[in-house]
Amino acid sequence: MGEGLKNLMDQLASEISKVIIGQKEAVVHLLVSLLARGHVLMEGVPGLGKTLLAKTLAHVLRAEFTRIQFTPDMMPADILGTQVFDLQSRSFQLRKGPIFTEILLADEINRTPPKTQAALLEAMEERQVSIDGKPHPLPESFMVVATQNPIEQEGTYPLPEAQVDRFLMKIVLPYPTASEEREIIGRYGRSVSAHDLESMGLRRLPEGEWAVRLRKAVGQVKVEEGIIGYVQTLVEQTRNSPHIYLGVSPRGGISLLKTSRCLAALEGRGYITPDDVKRMALPVFRHRMILRPEAELEGLTPDKVITRILDAVVVPR
Repeated sequence: MGEGLKNLMDQLASEISKVIIGQKEAVVHLLVSLLARGHVLMEGVPGLGKTLLAKTLAHVLRAEFTRIQFTPDMMPADILGTQVFDLQSRSFQLRKGPIFTEILLADEINRTPPKTQAALLEAMEERQVSIDGKPHPLPESFMVVATQNPIEQEGTYPLPEAQVDRFLMKIVLPYPTASEEREIIGRYGRSVSAHDLESMGLRRLPEGEWAVRLRKAVGQVKVEEGIIGYVQTLVEQTRNSPHIYLGVSPRGGISLLKTSRCLAALEGRGYITPDDVKRMALPVFRHRMILRPEAELEGLTPDKVITRILDAVVVPR
């Protein structure tokens, strides 16, 4: 693997860190998802910078960015668009919705009913939408960054399992550390607007086919049989765990191997290590499994169960 890819991704992470203080692991996960052409679900209480993180990523990438604020009264046509009759041409013309973009921020996606949430399913899986039975392609680099508040808060709707599984990762944003929070309060408490990205002097990636080069570099990362077996064993153990009602699907195993490969490329390596797999297991698995009620009563969480599985499975040499 050449140093060019690592330098480019380091630059991207460095520019994002000028706006987003802390959340370094979340930034890495976003970059891995970008390389893997996957979609991301970010969960955290309001005020942790979920929207700003997605907006900054798009700004530095020079990507077209659209934000949709999901609400309980939103309809699928508000996202996809609709056919409108043009009096001059005497024909129906497509009025494209906000989904026709490169990076779509689906803000508070769990505040809209399942029917509207499902409008994203085809777009996320096939990068196209169907309006009145006619397919319309989306940009090749289309990526959904959805945010949601913790599900126990009022006025939220759980995402359908079929849609949750289409997110490559679920990133959980923690509260900042004390030192990070002091820096955040100091920086943005001095009348610096967090959303005025133009005034922050961020260096944006050069225009060109950089995305194609990045993904080509990912294709050069070797995948050993031992790593494939390790990933398969981890997936199988989620189905055999007495704490888990519904284990990880084959799509989850594919996603874990794909993200591990992208992480290796992002770090400038031409091979995957077991540590890559372990690092990606939490964000890739945590939303693809359902715990048994008795496990939740014991205080277990998906992250705790996944960590136990990682500790128990023998690492390949």
